[in-house]
Formats: sequence, structure tokens, C-alpha cells
Amino acid sequence: MHCWIGVCLFGTPFEQDVVKEKTMYGRMLQSLLLIAICCLANGMQAQEVMELTLEQTIAHARLHSPDAQSARHTFRASYWNYRYYRANYLPNLTLTSNPYLDRAINKVTLDDGTMKFVEQNLLSTDLTLSLTQNVPWTGVTFFVETSAQRIDLFSDGSHSYQTSPVSIGYRQALFGYNSLKWDRRIEPVRYREARKRYAETLELVAAAATQKFFDLATAQSNYEIASTNYANADTLYLYARGRYDIGTISENEMLQLEINKLTEETNRMNARIEVDNAMQALRSYLGIREDVELRVCIEGEVPDLCIDLNEALLLASRNSPEMENMQRRRLESESAVAQARANAGLKADLYLRFGLTQTADRWKNAWRNPMEQQYVSLGISLPILDWGRGKGQVRVAKSNRDLVHTQVEQDKTDFGLNVAKLVRQFNLQAQRVHIAARTDTTARRRAEVARRLYLLGQSTVLDLNASITEKDTARRNYLTALYDYWSLYYTLRSLTLYDFGQGCPLEEDLERLME
Repeated sequence: MHCWIGVCLFGTPFEQDVVKEKTMYGRMLQSLLLIAICCLANGMQAQEVMELTLEQTIAHARLHSPDAQSARHTFRASYWNYRYYRANYLPNLTLTSNPYLDRAINKVTLDDGTMKFVEQNLLSTDLTLSLTQNVPWTGVTFFVETSAQRIDLFSDGSHSYQTSPVSIGYRQALFGYNSLKWDRRIEPVRYREARKRYAETLELVAAAATQKFFDLATAQSNYEIASTNYANADTLYLYARGRYDIGTISENEMLQLEINKLTEETNRMNARIEVDNAMQALRSYLGIREDVELRVCIEGEVPDLCIDLNEALLLASRNSPEMENMQRRRLESESAVAQARANAGLKADLYLRFGLTQTADRWKNAWRNPMEQQYVSLGISLPILDWGRGKGQVRVAKSNRDLVHTQVEQDKTDFGLNVAKLVRQFNLQAQRVHIAARTDTTARRRAEVARRLYLLGQSTVLDLNASITEKDTARRNYLTALYDYWSLYYTLRSLTLYDFGQGCPLEEDLERLME
């Protein structure tokens, strides 16, 4: 039986010797190739190699990626803006001083009403301590002050004091735009949006890191496929040369296998370039040194999650920064209308001040028996003829407000539809991953079977090439399915700010960012 097979495959004993010689030649080439690979591997040991899983890649990106760093700086700015807003509603204690030296000839009015140029040579020093408090509901500002002033006349060497032990004041724009009231409505929404936007950005960073991770994984897989295909093509070509020399296959089939070998060699070189480019992109995004070689490790298992659509919509409407953004845009449009109305109508500013004051040549006497002082000011401004500018500004503000309301409603609808679409896609993606994994396994088995059949002469080179193409396509589809799963997963997390794997909201230590 064995002799019959040997005759059928290799022909006469002379032909068998030819085949043996070709086989020895092929083995020598394989040995040389193995030695070259070993030398190359030893040479590359000097380069540091870092193996990364998807989880490690995402964790590194959240710390060192440019997008994550930009998000942290943006949130810090929003935090301090919020602190500044809060400070406007707290008591403000201020110490001021404006000393000045006056050595000049000035025009003064005498007691009889006449005016005269007089040489003045004096030094004025003052100190004022004031406590102010804003009231957001009415736009009122209350203040309490205490002050003292000294004037030194160098011409005659005299000096005098003026003191104000206590003064109570009141300022208010009666019909103007109350910025404190509107800031109290807008700024908390803006800060909540900033907090949620930071958490959202970190999930988008995870999605971007996932893309670059799988870009490198695909490139590495393509290189492995190309290397394997080249080795197999080289072996098949050497085998075909032996069969062609003994006349068991046609020249056309032998040339086809040579073309396959050359094609796979080109594919391997292109795949090497693809690996380098993908590795450089991932290194740059993660902030890793140029001399570090990255290798990604694929975990084929994915969580079999099924997200409830209604729950996802509820979480998105509650947690997404887009909802805060829509509310803030509404409030800002209403604020613009209120400001336009205030600028177009009657404006009145009221200023009241009541206190005690005294003056004397000695410091102690300046605080004794203070006299009362009152100051009342009412400023009124009413546009009589402005050629419709005020009315036009109000109409523009109203139109912008209506436009914002329309856009917000449309954005809200589109947001809900997008969440629903992503949830449906994600709930099917786990099954797609399982199917792609099975297809990948089956395609590899079929390619191996087709290779053995061809070596036995029971299959054609066309069937062999088709099996190799199917194998490579199945592997790439499997990696694409894995990428789609994790991309959808982190995109949904960014929209809902919810960890569906752990079943809990996403929380970030924002206080640590302020350190």
C-alpha cells in the first residue's frame, strides 16, 4: 500500500531521488530562515517590550493621553469659575488705600466766591475697610465701611484728620438687568455640565484608546497572517517545483504558486509597515517612549450584557451632560431677552448712604462726637427717541430664544434616537462576536484541510487560495466584531455615565484634580 502511494505521488525511483534532493534543499532553506529569525529575535531583545491588554491601555490613556489631560485642565477652569461665582454671594471684606502727593499750583475757590491760583504742597493718606454683601433676588448691594484720612500741609507744617467710624450704604439698579439672579440660575447648571462633561470625556478617551488598540491588534494579526501565509506559500512553491520537475503538475499551476509566494512576501512587508504605523499612533496617544515596542493581547471573551432600552434612556436623560447643555442654552437665551428688555426701557440707579464723620487736628479728637452724614442719589435714564434700537434688540433676543428652544427640542429627540440605536446595536454585538469567533476557528480548520488536500493532490490551487482568503477574512472580521463591541460599550457609557458591567454610576474623584 505504501509503495503504491509512493509510485502514484513521486513516480520512478529516479524521480524520487529528485524529490528528495528538492526536499533537502527546502529543509536547508527552512533552517537558514530559522537561524535568521533567531538572530533577529536576539537583536530585538535590547528593545523594551510592553504587553498591553485593552483594560491596561484604557487605564493608561485616561492618565496620559492628550484628550484626558485637556479634559482635566478644562474641568479645573470650570471649577474655579464656579468658585468665583459662589464668592459673589458671600460677604466681601476689602481694605483699600489711595495715598497721593500733590505739589502743584492749583485753582481754588475762596470763601467770597472768587477763584485764585494757589501753590499746594500736601500729602494725603487714607485707609478704608469695607464689608459688602450682594442679594441675588433683588440685585441689591449692602455695604458697611469705616475709614480715616490724614492731610499733611508741608507749607506750614500742619496736618488734619477726617474719620468716618461707620457708614452703611445701599446700591440697587431698580429696573436694570439683574445679573446676580440669572447667574444663580445658570452657573450651577454650567458646573454640573462641566462635571458630567469630564466623566463623559474619559469614556470617549476609552473609546479612542480602544480604536487605536484594535488598530494595532489588527495590524499585528495581519502581520502574523502574512508571515504564516508566506511560509506556507514558500513551502508549497518548493513542493510544486519538485512536482513540476517530475511532470505531475502543469507549468501554469507552478507559476501560480510562485505568484502566491511573491504576493505573500509583499503582503508581509506591507503588514510590517502597518504594524509600525499603528504602534506609533498608540505610543503617541498613551505618552509612551519611542524605544518601547508595544504588543497588544486580545481577550476573546466579552461580557454577555443585555441593556434595557428604557433604563438606558432614563440614565441618559438623567446623567448625560447634553441634557445640562440644553438646559443651560435655554436659560442663557432667556437671560439675553431679559437683558435686552432692561436696556431698552427705563433704568434707575438708587444709592443711599448713612454714617458718622468727624474732623480734627489731632487723631484722638477725630473720633469724638461724630456728626451724622447722609447721601442719597437717584439716577434715571429713559430713552425717548432711539429709532427703534431697543425694540429691535428685544425682538432679536426673542428670535434667538425661540431658535434655541427649537434646536434644543430637536437635539433632545436626536439624542434619544441615537441612544436607542446604540442600545439595539450593542445588544446584538455579543452574538456577532460569538459567530465571528466560530467562523474564525472553522475557516482556519478549512484552510489547513485544503492545504493537506493540495499536498495529497486531491485539490486545486484555486480551492487552496480561496481557503486562505476565507481564513484571513474571518480573522479580520473577528477582530472587527470585538472592536465594535467595545466601541459601542464605551460610547454607551459616555452617554449614560453608567457602568453596565458593575451596575453602578460612573464616579470620578474630582477633588483629586484640584490638588
